[in-house]
Amino acid sequence: MEPTQQRGLELAATRTIRQKGGIWIVPSQAGSGFYRVHLMPKIASCTCPDHETRKLDCKHIYAARFVMKREQNPDGSTTVAQSFTVTKTERITYPQHWASYNAAQTQEQDKFQELLADLSSGLVTVPPKSGRPPLPLSDAIFAIAFKVYSTVSQRRFMSDLREAHSRGFIAKVPHFNSTSNYLENPELTPILHSLIIQSSLPLKSVEVDLAVDSSGFTTCRYVRWFDHKYGTVRQQHDWVKAHPMCGVKTNIVTAVEIQDKNANDSPLLPKLCKITAHNFQLSEVSADKGYASRKNADAVADLGATPFISFAEHHRGNGGGMWFKMYHYFHFRKDEFLQHYHKRSNVESTFSMIKRKFGDGLRSKTDVAMVNETLCKILCHNLVVLIHEMHELGITPHFGVTFNAANSIPQ
Repeated sequence: MEPTQQRGLELAATRTIRQKGGIWIVPSQAGSGFYRVHLMPKIASCTCPDHETRKLDCKHIYAARFVMKREQNPDGSTTVAQSFTVTKTERITYPQHWASYNAAQTQEQDKFQELLADLSSGLVTVPPKSGRPPLPLSDAIFAIAFKVYSTVSQRRFMSDLREAHSRGFIAKVPHFNSTSNYLENPELTPILHSLIIQSSLPLKSVEVDLAVDSSGFTTCRYVRWFDHKYGTVRQQHDWVKAHPMCGVKTNIVTAVEIQDKNANDSPLLPKLCKITAHNFQLSEVSADKGYASRKNADAVADLGATPFISFAEHHRGNGGGMWFKMYHYFHFRKDEFLQHYHKRSNVESTFSMIKRKFGDGLRSKTDVAMVNETLCKILCHNLVVLIHEMHELGITPHFGVTFNAANSIPQ
């Protein structure tokens, strides 16, 4: 039953409606006053503003019709010859394991420093041939990642670094300017990529369904241009684009690419899948229609996984192979396809977790520093996920991998 009919039925059941001279007098539901309803075999009219404006049957017309259908029972009671079904919508709720959640939240910063120190302890520093000895690479990575985790300025962050030094997580306390200089070091970019991969490995037995998408992080730089149409100078924040692949159960990021704001999403999918498949057993890969192509479908299939990638209206499934199979799967078993595809929504949850906790903006000003800062946000997110799963699943992560600072490849 439509809402207008429902309101008409309520009006007929709760108010007195009478007929006078072939015209039905229907009281106003909102307040005092009456409306005149004229019921004819094929059409009806009402003096209310709603009917006069839209020329459609209003609730007063429906109320008069319901009264006409009433039947008088032997006992004097009346019934309405109209049946309707009320459907109750129940919200699906997912219970929170509060004991694990509370333990993870109250111990997060302590556990974060322990995991970060353990993860970065395997980094090997290549000593210079001459000059002043540099800060150990493990200390540099610890400082920039912990700085991003804290979300405070470099100067206010010094208290946290001194505490980390007193607890034995770093060998020496660097100057607050040094942290900014480390973020601008391009040699740390491949190392941060490798640390993100290493931080996801404790959950490789949990995650088999992966999803991919992209999201932007704003910077403090502005892009300006002259708008010839309106004859004025316009500006907007510059931003970088993160392309992570993450598990749909725990939201752990298994691989990520950081590109400029104009980078296309689709060409990055094969590389992200290949990096993830090196450590994870892929079963499904979900992505939106921005990643839909024969090349991507075949790349996922070559890794032994099923690509649940949405199709655009102009796609026809030509070309055979996995692209052809999934196109027909999408059209002829759409409900089943969408159940798998909508696992992609967990990528949005991952972005929400990262931006809500570590901010959606970047403090860095140079291109290299912006990339490294974004990678640090994702590394911090992975460690926070591990802390929660330590209490939820009972896992104990250990990172015993040694890295060479020259090539950042696990040895």
